[in-house]
Amino acid sequence: MIRRDFCKNSIALTAAAVGGGSLATLAAKAASVEKSVKGPEITRHVSEFIVKTKFSDIPQNITELGKKSILDGFGLALAGSISEIAPLVRQYLKLLNFADGKASVIGTNLKVPPRFAAFANGIAIHSDDYDDTAMIAVNIVHATVPVLPPAFALCESGHRSGKELLTAFHVGVEAGCKIAESISPRHFNDGYHPTGTIGSLGSAAACAKVLGLDARQTSYALGVAAAEAGGLRDNFGSMTKPFQAGHAAENGSLAADLAQLGWTSGEDILEAPRGFFRAEGGGFDPAAIMNRLGNPWIFASPGVLLKRFPCGTIQQPAMDEILRLVQQENIKAADVEKVDVGGDRADVETLFHHRPTTALEGKFSMEFCLSILLLERKATLAQFNDATVQRADIQAMIRRVNYFVSPEVENKMGSNVLKITMKDGRVFADHGRLAKGSPENPMSFDDVAEKFRGCAEFAKWPSQKTESIITLVRSLENLSDVGQLTEALTVR
Repeated sequence: MIRRDFCKNSIALTAAAVGGGSLATLAAKAASVEKSVKGPEITRHVSEFIVKTKFSDIPQNITELGKKSILDGFGLALAGSISEIAPLVRQYLKLLNFADGKASVIGTNLKVPPRFAAFANGIAIHSDDYDDTAMIAVNIVHATVPVLPPAFALCESGHRSGKELLTAFHVGVEAGCKIAESISPRHFNDGYHPTGTIGSLGSAAACAKVLGLDARQTSYALGVAAAEAGGLRDNFGSMTKPFQAGHAAENGSLAADLAQLGWTSGEDILEAPRGFFRAEGGGFDPAAIMNRLGNPWIFASPGVLLKRFPCGTIQQPAMDEILRLVQQENIKAADVEKVDVGGDRADVETLFHHRPTTALEGKFSMEFCLSILLLERKATLAQFNDATVQRADIQAMIRRVNYFVSPEVENKMGSNVLKITMKDGRVFADHGRLAKGSPENPMSFDDVAEKFRGCAEFAKWPSQKTESIITLVRSLENLSDVGQLTEALTVR
Protein backbone atom coordinates (compact mmCIF):
# COMPACT_ATOMS: atom_id res chain seq x y z
CA MET A 1 0.00 0.00 0.00
CA ILE A 2 1.41 3.40 -1.01
CA ARG A 3 1.78 5.90 1.82
CA ARG A 4 3.35 9.32 1.35
CA ASP A 5 4.59 9.70 4.92
CA PHE A 6 6.08 6.22 4.90
CA CYS A 7 7.99 6.99 1.72
CA LYS A 8 9.34 10.29 3.02
CA ASN A 9 10.36 8.78 6.35
CA SER A 10 12.13 5.95 4.56
CA ILE A 11 14.19 8.43 2.55
CA ALA A 12 15.16 10.30 5.69
CA LEU A 13 16.17 7.13 7.52
CA THR A 14 18.23 5.91 4.55
CA ALA A 15 20.07 9.22 4.32
CA ALA A 16 20.83 9.15 8.04
CA ALA A 17 22.13 5.61 7.78
CA VAL A 18 24.71 6.52 5.10
CA GLY A 19 25.97 9.59 6.85
CA GLY A 20 23.39 12.30 6.37
CA GLY A 21 22.36 14.47 3.43
CA SER A 22 21.02 17.99 3.03
CA LEU A 23 17.39 18.85 3.59
CA ALA A 24 17.20 19.99 -0.03
CA THR A 25 18.47 16.62 -1.21
CA LEU A 26 15.97 14.81 0.99
CA ALA A 27 13.15 17.05 -0.26
CA ALA A 28 14.14 16.34 -3.87
CA LYS A 29 14.11 12.61 -3.19
CA ALA A 30 10.72 12.90 -1.49
CA ALA A 31 9.34 14.80 -4.50
CA SER A 32 10.67 12.07 -6.78
CA VAL A 33 8.83 9.46 -4.72
CA GLU A 34 5.66 11.60 -4.87
CA LYS A 35 5.89 11.71 -8.65
CA SER A 36 6.45 7.97 -8.89
CA VAL A 37 3.31 7.16 -6.93
CA LYS A 38 1.05 9.68 -8.62
CA GLY A 39 -0.76 6.93 -10.49
CA PRO A 40 -1.54 6.64 -14.21
CA GLU A 41 -4.43 9.10 -14.58
CA ILE A 42 -6.79 7.23 -12.32
CA THR A 43 -9.58 9.84 -12.34
CA ARG A 44 -9.70 9.81 -16.14
CA HIS A 45 -9.69 6.01 -16.15
CA VAL A 46 -12.67 5.92 -13.75
CA SER A 47 -14.50 8.63 -15.70
CA GLU A 48 -14.10 6.80 -19.01
CA PHE A 49 -15.39 3.58 -17.44
CA ILE A 50 -18.48 5.43 -16.22
CA VAL A 51 -19.14 7.02 -19.61
CA LYS A 52 -18.43 4.00 -21.82
CA THR A 53 -20.15 1.21 -19.88
CA LYS A 54 -23.39 0.03 -21.48
CA PHE A 55 -26.08 -2.25 -20.11
CA SER A 56 -24.93 -4.95 -22.52
CA ASP A 57 -21.44 -4.81 -20.96
CA ILE A 58 -22.77 -6.01 -17.61
CA PRO A 59 -23.08 -9.83 -17.41
CA GLN A 60 -26.58 -11.12 -16.68
CA ASN A 61 -25.48 -12.85 -13.47
CA ILE A 62 -24.24 -9.46 -12.22
CA THR A 63 -27.51 -7.67 -13.02
CA GLU A 64 -29.39 -10.46 -11.23
CA LEU A 65 -27.27 -9.91 -8.13
CA GLY A 66 -27.88 -6.18 -8.45
CA LYS A 67 -31.64 -6.65 -8.55
CA LYS A 68 -31.50 -8.39 -5.18
CA SER A 69 -29.73 -5.38 -3.67
CA ILE A 70 -32.17 -2.97 -5.33
CA LEU A 71 -35.19 -4.86 -3.96
CA ASP A 72 -33.50 -4.96 -0.55
CA GLY A 73 -32.90 -1.20 -0.74
CA PHE A 74 -36.52 -0.42 -1.57
CA GLY A 75 -37.69 -2.57 1.35
CA LEU A 76 -35.38 -0.80 3.75
CA ALA A 77 -36.57 2.57 2.47
CA LEU A 78 -40.12 1.55 3.36
CA ALA A 79 -39.07 0.35 6.82
CA GLY A 80 -36.99 3.50 7.30
CA SER A 81 -39.95 5.69 6.39
CA ILE A 82 -41.41 4.97 9.85
CA SER A 83 -38.13 5.20 11.79
CA GLU A 84 -37.69 7.82 14.50
CA ILE A 85 -35.57 9.82 12.07
CA ALA A 86 -38.17 9.94 9.30
CA PRO A 87 -40.44 12.67 10.77
CA LEU A 88 -37.42 14.93 11.23
CA VAL A 89 -36.40 14.43 7.60
CA ARG A 90 -39.92 15.23 6.40
CA GLN A 91 -40.08 18.34 8.59
CA TYR A 92 -36.81 19.50 7.08
CA LEU A 93 -38.03 18.93 3.51
CA LYS A 94 -41.26 20.80 4.20
CA LEU A 95 -39.26 23.78 5.48
CA LEU A 96 -37.72 24.07 2.00
CA ASN A 97 -41.16 24.69 0.41
CA PHE A 98 -40.64 22.69 -2.77
CA ALA A 99 -43.43 23.35 -5.26
CA ASP A 100 -42.28 21.41 -8.33
CA GLY A 101 -40.65 18.22 -7.10
CA LYS A 102 -40.67 15.22 -9.45
CA ALA A 103 -38.89 12.58 -7.35
CA SER A 104 -40.59 10.46 -4.69
CA VAL A 105 -39.76 10.18 -1.03
CA ILE A 106 -40.45 6.46 -0.62
CA GLY A 107 -43.22 5.55 1.80
CA THR A 108 -44.81 9.02 1.65
CA ASN A 109 -46.75 11.28 -0.72
CA LEU A 110 -43.93 13.83 -0.90
CA LYS A 111 -42.41 14.86 -4.22
CA VAL A 112 -39.16 16.83 -4.13
CA PRO A 113 -36.24 17.58 -6.47
CA PRO A 114 -34.07 14.49 -7.14
CA ARG A 115 -31.23 15.74 -4.95
CA PHE A 116 -33.44 15.84 -1.87
CA ALA A 117 -35.24 12.59 -2.68
CA ALA A 118 -31.80 10.97 -2.75
CA PHE A 119 -31.04 12.51 0.65
CA ALA A 120 -34.30 11.37 2.26
CA ASN A 121 -34.34 7.88 0.75
CA GLY A 122 -30.66 7.37 1.58
CA ILE A 123 -31.31 8.18 5.22
CA ALA A 124 -34.33 5.85 5.24
CA ILE A 125 -32.42 2.93 3.73
CA HIS A 126 -29.62 3.27 6.28
CA SER A 127 -31.71 4.23 9.31
CA ASP A 128 -32.03 0.63 10.55
CA ASP A 129 -28.48 -0.36 9.45
CA TYR A 130 -30.06 -3.32 7.69
CA ASP A 131 -28.64 -2.57 4.23
CA ASP A 132 -26.06 -4.49 2.22
CA THR A 133 -22.29 -4.23 2.53
CA ALA A 134 -19.54 -4.79 -0.03
CA MET A 135 -17.19 -7.47 1.29
CA ILE A 136 -13.98 -5.61 0.53
CA ALA A 137 -11.11 -6.18 2.93
CA VAL A 138 -10.62 -2.55 3.99
CA ASN A 139 -12.61 0.69 4.03
CA ILE A 140 -15.90 -1.19 4.31
CA VAL A 141 -18.64 0.57 2.36
CA HIS A 142 -22.37 -0.07 2.16
CA ALA A 143 -22.87 -0.79 -1.52
CA THR A 144 -26.46 0.22 -2.30
CA VAL A 145 -27.40 3.14 -0.06
CA PRO A 146 -25.23 5.88 -1.63
CA VAL A 147 -26.08 4.81 -5.19
CA LEU A 148 -29.68 3.55 -5.50
CA PRO A 149 -31.44 6.67 -4.10
CA PRO A 150 -29.88 9.22 -6.50
CA ALA A 151 -30.02 6.87 -9.48
CA PHE A 152 -33.68 6.07 -8.85
CA ALA A 153 -34.59 9.73 -8.24
CA LEU A 154 -33.05 10.83 -11.55
CA CYS A 155 -34.49 7.88 -13.47
CA GLU A 156 -37.96 8.42 -12.00
CA SER A 157 -38.03 12.16 -12.67
CA GLY A 158 -36.57 11.69 -16.16
CA HIS A 159 -38.84 8.76 -17.11
CA ARG A 160 -35.82 6.52 -17.67
CA SER A 161 -35.94 2.77 -18.29
CA GLY A 162 -35.14 -0.12 -16.00
CA LYS A 163 -32.02 -0.85 -18.03
CA GLU A 164 -30.82 2.72 -17.46
CA LEU A 165 -31.38 2.36 -13.72
CA LEU A 166 -29.56 -0.96 -13.60
CA THR A 167 -26.63 0.42 -15.61
CA ALA A 168 -26.26 3.52 -13.42
CA PHE A 169 -26.59 1.44 -10.27
CA HIS A 170 -23.87 -1.01 -11.25
CA VAL A 171 -21.53 1.71 -12.53
CA GLY A 172 -21.94 3.65 -9.29
CA VAL A 173 -21.42 0.65 -7.02
CA GLU A 174 -18.43 -0.52 -9.05
CA ALA A 175 -16.69 2.86 -9.10
CA GLY A 176 -17.32 3.51 -5.41
CA CYS A 177 -16.19 0.09 -4.23
CA LYS A 178 -13.02 0.04 -6.35
CA ILE A 179 -12.11 3.49 -5.00
CA ALA A 180 -12.62 2.05 -1.51
CA GLU A 181 -10.30 -0.84 -2.32
CA SER A 182 -7.65 1.56 -3.63
CA ILE A 183 -7.36 4.11 -0.84
CA SER A 184 -5.07 3.29 2.09
CA PRO A 185 -6.65 1.51 5.10
CA ARG A 186 -5.71 4.61 7.07
CA HIS A 187 -8.90 6.17 5.71
CA PHE A 188 -11.03 3.79 7.79
CA ASN A 189 -8.59 3.37 10.67
CA ASP A 190 -8.35 7.11 11.30
CA GLY A 191 -12.11 7.38 11.76
CA TYR A 192 -13.65 8.12 8.36
CA HIS A 193 -17.00 6.50 7.53
CA PRO A 194 -16.42 5.22 3.95
CA THR A 195 -20.14 5.03 3.13
CA GLY A 196 -20.33 8.78 3.69
CA THR A 197 -17.01 9.66 2.06
CA ILE A 198 -16.38 7.19 -0.76
CA GLY A 199 -20.12 6.69 -1.17
CA SER A 200 -20.30 10.29 -2.42
CA LEU A 201 -18.08 9.33 -5.35
CA GLY A 202 -20.17 6.25 -6.14
CA SER A 203 -23.25 8.46 -6.11
CA ALA A 204 -21.61 10.93 -8.49
CA ALA A 205 -20.68 8.10 -10.85
CA ALA A 206 -24.28 6.84 -11.00
CA CYS A 207 -25.70 10.34 -11.52
CA ALA A 208 -23.16 11.19 -14.21
CA LYS A 209 -24.22 8.03 -16.04
CA VAL A 210 -27.93 8.84 -15.87
CA LEU A 211 -27.37 12.42 -17.05
CA GLY A 212 -25.10 11.33 -19.91
CA LEU A 213 -22.10 13.44 -18.92
CA ASP A 214 -18.94 13.13 -20.99
CA ALA A 215 -15.62 12.01 -19.49
CA ARG A 216 -14.42 15.51 -18.57
CA GLN A 217 -17.75 16.48 -17.02
CA THR A 218 -17.71 13.20 -15.11
CA SER A 219 -14.25 13.92 -13.73
CA TYR A 220 -15.56 17.32 -12.61
CA ALA A 221 -18.51 15.63 -10.92
CA LEU A 222 -16.10 13.33 -9.08
CA GLY A 223 -14.09 16.38 -8.05
CA VAL A 224 -17.13 18.14 -6.62
CA ALA A 225 -18.24 14.96 -4.83
CA ALA A 226 -14.76 14.55 -3.34
CA ALA A 227 -15.01 18.09 -1.98
CA GLU A 228 -18.39 17.26 -0.41
CA ALA A 229 -17.39 13.86 0.98
CA GLY A 230 -17.58 13.49 4.74
CA GLY A 231 -18.48 11.10 7.51
CA LEU A 232 -16.99 10.06 10.86
CA ARG A 233 -17.25 6.71 12.63
CA ASP A 234 -17.68 8.42 15.99
CA ASN A 235 -21.26 9.09 14.85
CA PHE A 236 -22.08 5.37 14.83
CA GLY A 237 -25.00 4.70 17.13
CA SER A 238 -26.59 8.10 16.50
CA MET A 239 -28.91 9.66 13.90
CA THR A 240 -25.89 11.08 12.13
CA LYS A 241 -24.69 7.71 10.82
CA PRO A 242 -27.70 7.37 8.47
CA PHE A 243 -27.41 11.10 7.75
CA GLN A 244 -23.90 10.44 6.43
CA ALA A 245 -25.25 7.79 4.04
CA GLY A 246 -28.12 10.03 2.88
CA HIS A 247 -25.77 12.97 2.46
CA ALA A 248 -23.49 10.83 0.28
CA ALA A 249 -26.47 9.96 -1.91
CA GLU A 250 -27.34 13.66 -2.17
CA ASN A 251 -23.74 14.71 -2.85
CA GLY A 252 -23.50 12.83 -6.13
CA SER A 253 -26.73 14.34 -7.40
CA LEU A 254 -25.57 17.88 -6.67
CA ALA A 255 -22.11 17.20 -8.12
CA ALA A 256 -23.46 15.82 -11.40
CA ASP A 257 -25.99 18.67 -11.74
CA LEU A 258 -23.23 21.25 -11.35
CA ALA A 259 -20.92 19.45 -13.77
CA GLN A 260 -23.69 19.32 -16.36
CA LEU A 261 -24.08 23.10 -16.06
CA GLY A 262 -20.36 23.68 -16.66
CA TRP A 263 -18.95 23.64 -13.13
CA THR A 264 -15.28 22.63 -12.93
CA SER A 265 -13.01 20.95 -10.40
CA GLY A 266 -9.63 19.29 -10.32
CA GLU A 267 -9.54 16.76 -13.15
CA ASP A 268 -7.22 14.38 -11.27
CA ILE A 269 -8.98 14.57 -7.92
CA LEU A 270 -8.35 10.94 -6.95
CA GLU A 271 -4.60 10.62 -7.51
CA ALA A 272 -3.38 14.24 -7.22
CA PRO A 273 -0.73 14.99 -4.56
CA ARG A 274 -3.36 17.03 -2.73
CA GLY A 275 -6.31 14.98 -3.92
CA PHE A 276 -8.74 12.56 -2.33
CA PHE A 277 -6.54 9.49 -1.91
CA ARG A 278 -3.78 11.32 -0.06
CA ALA A 279 -5.82 13.90 1.81
CA GLU A 280 -8.23 11.33 3.26
CA GLY A 281 -6.05 8.22 3.28
CA GLY A 282 -2.39 9.17 3.09
CA GLY A 283 -1.88 6.94 0.07
CA PHE A 284 -3.35 4.51 -2.44
CA ASP A 285 -2.72 1.44 -4.55
CA PRO A 286 -3.15 2.10 -8.30
CA ALA A 287 -3.18 -1.64 -9.03
CA ALA A 288 -6.40 -2.02 -7.05
CA ILE A 289 -8.33 0.13 -9.53
CA MET A 290 -6.48 0.40 -12.85
CA ASN A 291 -7.95 -2.15 -15.28
CA ARG A 292 -9.99 -3.57 -12.40
CA LEU A 293 -13.28 -1.77 -13.03
CA GLY A 294 -15.71 -4.48 -14.06
CA ASN A 295 -12.80 -6.94 -14.00
CA PRO A 296 -14.23 -8.58 -11.99
CA TRP A 297 -17.41 -6.75 -11.03
CA ILE A 298 -17.64 -6.14 -7.29
CA PHE A 299 -20.88 -8.15 -7.15
CA ALA A 300 -18.91 -11.17 -8.43
CA SER A 301 -15.80 -10.77 -6.29
CA PRO A 302 -15.47 -10.23 -3.40
CA GLY A 303 -19.27 -9.90 -3.45
CA VAL A 304 -21.91 -8.14 -1.38
CA LEU A 305 -23.45 -9.21 1.95
CA LEU A 306 -27.23 -8.92 2.30
CA LYS A 307 -28.03 -8.73 6.00
CA ARG A 308 -30.12 -11.25 7.89
CA PHE A 309 -30.33 -9.06 11.01
CA PRO A 310 -31.05 -5.29 11.32
CA CYS A 311 -27.74 -4.17 12.77
CA GLY A 312 -24.07 -3.70 11.92
CA THR A 313 -22.28 -5.84 9.35
CA ILE A 314 -19.68 -6.95 11.88
CA GLN A 315 -22.19 -8.75 14.12
CA GLN A 316 -23.80 -10.83 11.36
CA PRO A 317 -21.47 -13.91 11.47
CA ALA A 318 -21.47 -14.13 15.28
CA MET A 319 -25.26 -13.71 15.39
CA ASP A 320 -25.73 -16.46 12.81
CA GLU A 321 -23.51 -18.76 14.84
CA ILE A 322 -24.99 -18.08 18.27
CA LEU A 323 -28.52 -18.55 16.90
CA ARG A 324 -27.46 -21.89 15.41
CA LEU A 325 -25.97 -22.99 18.74
CA VAL A 326 -29.00 -21.80 20.74
CA GLN A 327 -31.39 -23.74 18.51
CA GLN A 328 -29.20 -26.83 18.12
CA GLU A 329 -28.31 -27.18 21.82
CA ASN A 330 -31.58 -25.72 23.16
CA ILE A 331 -29.64 -23.15 25.19
CA LYS A 332 -31.65 -21.14 27.71
CA ALA A 333 -30.39 -17.68 28.61
CA ALA A 334 -31.00 -18.31 32.32
CA ASP A 335 -28.52 -21.21 32.18
CA VAL A 336 -25.71 -19.18 30.58
CA GLU A 337 -22.83 -18.16 32.86
CA LYS A 338 -21.04 -16.01 30.27
CA VAL A 339 -20.39 -15.52 26.57
CA ASP A 340 -16.94 -14.74 25.22
CA VAL A 341 -16.67 -13.47 21.67
CA GLY A 342 -13.32 -12.50 20.19
CA GLY A 343 -12.94 -10.30 17.14
CA ASP A 344 -10.52 -8.29 15.05
CA ARG A 345 -9.26 -5.09 16.72
CA ALA A 346 -10.84 -2.82 14.10
CA ASP A 347 -14.19 -4.57 14.61
CA VAL A 348 -14.05 -4.25 18.40
CA GLU A 349 -13.13 -0.58 18.13
CA THR A 350 -16.02 0.02 15.71
CA LEU A 351 -18.59 -1.68 17.97
CA PHE A 352 -17.71 0.54 20.92
CA HIS A 353 -21.18 0.59 22.52
CA HIS A 354 -20.46 -2.15 25.06
CA ARG A 355 -23.23 -1.03 27.43
CA PRO A 356 -25.95 0.33 25.10
CA THR A 357 -29.01 2.12 26.43
CA THR A 358 -30.73 3.07 23.14
CA ALA A 359 -31.77 1.19 20.01
CA LEU A 360 -29.27 3.09 17.88
CA GLU A 361 -26.47 2.15 20.24
CA GLY A 362 -27.75 -1.42 20.27
CA LYS A 363 -27.23 -1.68 16.53
CA PHE A 364 -23.53 -1.13 17.15
CA SER A 365 -23.19 -3.38 20.17
CA MET A 366 -22.07 -6.98 19.87
CA GLU A 367 -23.25 -7.49 23.45
CA PHE A 368 -26.85 -6.47 22.78
CA CYS A 369 -27.13 -8.35 19.50
CA LEU A 370 -26.03 -11.63 21.06
CA SER A 371 -28.13 -11.02 24.17
CA ILE A 372 -31.38 -10.55 22.26
CA LEU A 373 -30.80 -13.83 20.39
CA LEU A 374 -30.05 -15.69 23.61
CA LEU A 375 -33.20 -14.37 25.26
CA GLU A 376 -35.67 -14.36 22.36
CA ARG A 377 -34.10 -16.51 19.60
CA LYS A 378 -34.77 -13.80 17.05
CA ALA A 379 -33.59 -10.29 16.20
CA THR A 380 -36.04 -8.31 14.07
CA LEU A 381 -36.80 -4.69 13.33
CA ALA A 382 -39.48 -4.72 16.02
CA GLN A 383 -36.95 -5.62 18.72
CA PHE A 384 -34.49 -2.82 18.02
CA ASN A 385 -36.14 -0.15 20.13
CA ASP A 386 -35.15 1.76 23.25
CA ALA A 387 -37.57 -0.13 25.51
CA THR A 388 -36.13 -3.52 24.55
CA VAL A 389 -32.51 -2.41 24.95
CA GLN A 390 -33.33 -0.99 28.40
CA ARG A 391 -35.14 -4.08 29.71
CA ALA A 392 -33.65 -5.45 32.94
CA ASP A 393 -33.16 -8.97 31.55
CA ILE A 394 -31.44 -7.62 28.44
CA GLN A 395 -29.11 -5.41 30.46
CA ALA A 396 -28.28 -8.32 32.78
CA MET A 397 -27.43 -10.53 29.79
CA ILE A 398 -25.33 -7.78 28.20
CA ARG A 399 -23.14 -7.73 31.30
CA ARG A 400 -22.42 -11.45 30.82
CA VAL A 401 -21.12 -10.95 27.26
CA ASN A 402 -17.39 -10.25 26.90
CA TYR A 403 -16.38 -8.85 23.50
CA PHE A 404 -12.61 -8.66 23.17
CA VAL A 405 -9.73 -8.48 20.69
CA SER A 406 -8.61 -12.00 19.84
CA PRO A 407 -5.16 -12.76 18.34
CA GLU A 408 -6.77 -15.77 16.66
CA VAL A 409 -8.79 -13.58 14.30
CA GLU A 410 -6.64 -10.44 14.26
CA ASN A 411 -6.65 -8.82 10.80
CA LYS A 412 -9.60 -10.98 9.79
CA MET A 413 -12.40 -8.43 9.84
CA GLY A 414 -15.84 -9.98 10.27
CA SER A 415 -14.48 -13.18 11.83
CA ASN A 416 -15.16 -14.20 15.42
CA VAL A 417 -14.34 -16.87 17.96
CA LEU A 418 -17.36 -17.68 20.10
CA LYS A 419 -17.60 -19.53 23.42
CA ILE A 420 -20.73 -20.00 25.56
CA THR A 421 -20.03 -21.20 29.11
CA MET A 422 -23.01 -22.69 30.90
CA LYS A 423 -23.62 -22.59 34.66
CA ASP A 424 -23.34 -26.40 34.79
CA GLY A 425 -19.84 -26.27 33.28
CA ARG A 426 -20.69 -27.21 29.69
CA VAL A 427 -19.00 -25.15 26.97
CA PHE A 428 -20.20 -24.58 23.39
CA ALA A 429 -17.63 -23.03 21.06
CA ASP A 430 -17.21 -22.31 17.37
CA HIS A 431 -16.25 -19.65 14.88
CA GLY A 432 -18.72 -17.10 13.51
CA ARG A 433 -18.31 -16.98 9.73
CA LEU A 434 -20.14 -17.20 6.41
CA ALA A 435 -23.24 -15.38 7.58
CA LYS A 436 -26.47 -16.02 5.69
CA GLY A 437 -26.57 -13.46 2.90
CA SER A 438 -22.81 -13.51 2.38
CA PRO A 439 -21.42 -14.36 -1.08
CA GLU A 440 -20.47 -17.83 0.19
CA ASN A 441 -23.91 -18.42 1.75
CA PRO A 442 -26.14 -16.23 -0.44
CA MET A 443 -29.78 -15.29 -0.23
CA SER A 444 -31.80 -16.17 -3.31
CA PHE A 445 -34.09 -13.57 -4.90
CA ASP A 446 -36.97 -15.30 -3.12
CA ASP A 447 -35.09 -15.01 0.20
CA VAL A 448 -34.63 -11.29 -0.40
CA ALA A 449 -38.29 -10.99 -1.38
CA GLU A 450 -39.23 -12.54 1.98
CA LYS A 451 -37.01 -10.04 3.79
CA PHE A 452 -38.65 -7.29 1.70
CA ARG A 453 -42.10 -8.49 2.81
CA GLY A 454 -40.97 -8.29 6.42
CA CYS A 455 -39.79 -4.71 5.96
CA ALA A 456 -43.02 -3.76 4.19
CA GLU A 457 -45.14 -5.39 6.88
CA PHE A 458 -43.15 -3.52 9.54
CA ALA A 459 -44.06 -0.29 7.71
CA LYS A 460 -47.70 -1.46 7.48
CA TRP A 461 -47.47 -1.29 3.69
CA PRO A 462 -50.39 -2.67 1.62
CA SER A 463 -49.69 -6.24 0.56
CA GLN A 464 -50.84 -5.58 -3.01
CA LYS A 465 -48.23 -2.85 -3.40
CA THR A 466 -45.63 -5.06 -1.74
CA GLU A 467 -46.13 -7.86 -4.27
CA SER A 468 -46.18 -5.37 -7.14
CA ILE A 469 -42.73 -4.03 -6.19
CA ILE A 470 -41.28 -7.55 -6.01
CA THR A 471 -42.68 -8.40 -9.45
CA LEU A 472 -41.45 -5.16 -11.05
CA VAL A 473 -37.91 -5.44 -9.64
CA ARG A 474 -37.65 -9.11 -10.63
CA SER A 475 -37.94 -8.03 -14.28
CA LEU A 476 -36.55 -4.52 -13.89
CA GLU A 477 -34.69 -4.61 -17.20
CA ASN A 478 -38.04 -4.86 -19.01
CA LEU A 479 -39.50 -1.63 -17.58
CA SER A 480 -39.73 1.15 -20.14
CA ASP A 481 -40.22 3.70 -17.35
CA VAL A 482 -39.13 3.13 -13.75
CA GLY A 483 -41.90 5.52 -12.78
CA GLN A 484 -44.06 2.39 -12.86
CA LEU A 485 -42.56 1.64 -9.45
CA THR A 486 -43.66 4.97 -8.02
CA GLU A 487 -47.27 4.12 -7.29
CA ALA A 488 -46.28 1.00 -5.38
CA LEU A 489 -43.57 2.79 -3.38
CA THR A 490 -45.56 5.87 -2.35
CA VAL A 491 -48.81 6.97 -0.70
CA ARG A 492 -51.36 8.38 -3.14
